[in-house]
Amino acid sequence: MKKFIYLFVASLLFVSGVQAQTNTNVNLEELDAYFSKMVQDWDLPSASIGIIKDGELIFKGNYGVKEVGEKEQPNENTLYAIASNSKAFTSAIIGMLVQEGKLDWNDKVKKHLPYFAMYDDWVSEHITIRDILSHRVGLGTFSGDNIWYKSNISSKEIIERIQYVPQAYEFRAGYGYSNLMYITAGEIIKTVTGKTWAENVKERILEPLDMDRTIATLGELKVKGNYATPHARKDDKNYVIPWVNWDNVGATGGIISSVEDMSKWMIFNMNHGIHKGDTLLTKDTRNMVWRPHTNHYVDQTKKNDFNKHFNAYALGWGISDYHGKLRIGHTGGYDGMITAVTLIPEENLGVVVLTNGVKSPIMAATYYALDQFMGVETKDWSALHLERTNKYHKGDTRILDRQAKREIGTKPTIELKNMLGAYGSKLGGTISISEKNKVLTLAFEDAPLLTATLTHWHHNVWELHWNHPQAWFSFGTIKINTDNNLKVIGFDFDVPNDDFFFEELKPFKE
Repeated sequence: MKKFIYLFVASLLFVSGVQAQTNTNVNLEELDAYFSKMVQDWDLPSASIGIIKDGELIFKGNYGVKEVGEKEQPNENTLYAIASNSKAFTSAIIGMLVQEGKLDWNDKVKKHLPYFAMYDDWVSEHITIRDILSHRVGLGTFSGDNIWYKSNISSKEIIERIQYVPQAYEFRAGYGYSNLMYITAGEIIKTVTGKTWAENVKERILEPLDMDRTIATLGELKVKGNYATPHARKDDKNYVIPWVNWDNVGATGGIISSVEDMSKWMIFNMNHGIHKGDTLLTKDTRNMVWRPHTNHYVDQTKKNDFNKHFNAYALGWGISDYHGKLRIGHTGGYDGMITAVTLIPEENLGVVVLTNGVKSPIMAATYYALDQFMGVETKDWSALHLERTNKYHKGDTRILDRQAKREIGTKPTIELKNMLGAYGSKLGGTISISEKNKVLTLAFEDAPLLTATLTHWHHNVWELHWNHPQAWFSFGTIKINTDNNLKVIGFDFDVPNDDFFFEELKPFKE
């Protein structure tokens, strides 16, 4: 593990300059100091924060180092993966295609992707573009993400497996955040335009908005340079992990950008789709992508921190009220990076927070900045969220509970040779167990980065030791299953985490 080196520089010359140029009573030097302490308190490798006010990027705060153990600091042009903040770009492109008459918001998905299928034939026939962009299709949040995560299969192949993802609630009767549906939207864009999602992003948004540092494919990262390094966390310490290629799922989370470039995107949106007099998004499109489509529960009998009365998902954006003002925003989680974009259009105010760690105060930074500029009573959001986060992690005993139940001294009742071979998964493809030089290995044919070494845990259960760094999960096991004649028929995963549900894979012996 490399030694941590945190360098916190306040950039006071910059802050003093912009403070004199803006009509705000906010003390930007104090705001800068707050963010600097926040990054240190959270043990975050780095953060780049931008605040947009009245069409200008008035604050650029950069803290920490781009990679632990190194000395180089980030700046407003440093690139971070914005992950699911990419969804708003996808819905904007769909809106442009509607404006051009190439799509309709209520088009059936099957009109453009005849092979598209869901858990139910009727739903498959009736699901629309608006449905897939608003997370109301009947799938559970994150369900099926093991189809695409770290996979090398195409978007079309991913979509062909969606039919095997289990139904979680009635069609259009609830909310389930689905990355799979945005991958589907990206393939519709490709089918209609004859160009990839990444090409459409570049031609329709990045180039017109002069977002010349932003990229939509990982292959351009080293060419651009000046990028942050992703970090995972183990034993309360950050460690470097490699960038992971999300090109095949770009429409759900593939954009890599900077504070400077994201400020242009945010200003464009607060200007309702008009850039330098050029209307890229019409009034109808703006209203459609910012219209509540799927509502979330808000307890009207209790006060909340934001004086919130409604909360909903629009199309690629989350939408709610914040102390009496409309709030538009989204967050994003990429392997080793977490980000947030928030707009208060009535105040012509926006905050972007880009970080390169998995323990991240993105919303604490956002709320603190919004409160300062909106003149509402300010809380120490960093301290509150840090306490809450630490409490959650301390209370998460899923792994410890499993480890406590291990029975030492047991032996498997299944011969090793009977475990070996290929297993099929409707969601995950072929998963094999092999043995070489007395080392047992589990390998995903479509996702080599999920390869793991197996060691005996107890009975017919084997522990997974991931051969590559994993940001969102660590401990895991598989249990070998047999029929009544003791023939191996498959195995079950148990990988406790909040993001990727290995238990859905259900591999069966081929």
